[in-house]
Amino acid sequence: MDGRESAVGPSAEQLLGTAAVARRPVGSGESQRASRAWWDADADDYLTEHGADIGDVDFVWCPEGLREADAHLLGDPADLAGRRVLEVGCGSAPCTRWLATQGARPVGLDLSGGMLRHADRINAATGVVVPLVQAGAERLPFADGTFDLACSAFGAVPFVAEPERVMREVARVLRPGGRWVFAVNHPMRWMFSDDPGPDGLTVTQSYFDRTPYVEIDAAGVPTYVEHHRTLGDRIRDVVAAGLVLDDLVEPEWPEGRETVWGQWSPLRGALFPGTAIFVCRRP
Repeated sequence: MDGRESAVGPSAEQLLGTAAVARRPVGSGESQRASRAWWDADADDYLTEHGADIGDVDFVWCPEGLREADAHLLGDPADLAGRRVLEVGCGSAPCTRWLATQGARPVGLDLSGGMLRHADRINAATGVVVPLVQAGAERLPFADGTFDLACSAFGAVPFVAEPERVMREVARVLRPGGRWVFAVNHPMRWMFSDDPGPDGLTVTQSYFDRTPYVEIDAAGVPTYVEHHRTLGDRIRDVVAAGLVLDDLVEPEWPEGRETVWGQWSPLRGALFPGTAIFVCRRP
C-alpha cells in the first residue's frame, strides 16, 4: 500500500535524487532495481507513517480496513493450522506474523532488505518469529508445489514489469487446490491523480494507457516505478497461468472510516473503488 506521503528526515526522493517524472517503458531488471532502491530508502518513513495502520501482527488487506480475520479470503480460519503459506511482498511482515498466530506455517518474501530489516526487528519485539526471504516475485526461490496458500496485500504485483510471470511463479509453487489471493490498487484508479481530495476526482489519463509511471534521477535512471494493468489484463494473467479466478472483491469504503491513506480517502472511497482483490486457486 502506498507510502508516498513522506516523511521523517530525508525522503526517499531526496535520498535517491529523484528529479523528474517520465512516462516510458521500463523492463523487468530496471523496474526491480528501482523498486529495491525505493523501498530500501523509504522503509523507515513508511513504517513511521503506516506502522499503526498495518500493525505488527495483523492482516489488513487494504486501506479500506478489510481484515482477513473478518473476510476469510484465504478460507476458513480453522483450516489455516498447519498450512504452508507464502506472502509475496511481505514488507515488515505483519500479515505473515498474523498467519503464524493462526497456526499456519508462513514464509514472508520481499525484495527490499530495508523492509526485511524492520520485519526482523518486529519479529524480535513481538516474539512472533517468522521466516523471511529476500527475493523478487518474478522468480520465486522455492520448489514446485511447496505451498498450500499464497497471498499478497499490495506487495510486488503493482511494481513488476511482468506480472504474468508472477502469476506463473505462484501457480508453480502452489500445490493442486492451493489458493492465491492478491490485492492491488483498483485498475480504474489509474485514470486519476494520486490526490485524496477533490482534485483526485477528475479523470486525467486513459484507463487503457499502460505506460508505467516512472520517477527518474538526473541521469534518467528510474528511482520509482509503478505498472498499470486493466482488470481484463489481470484476469488474463491469472487464467494464462493456469489458475482459476473464483472471486473479485472490491471493498467498499466503510461508513464512519475517516482515515486518509495516500490516495485513499472517504471522499474518493464513497464514489469509486480503491482496491481490487483477486481470489484465485490452482486446480
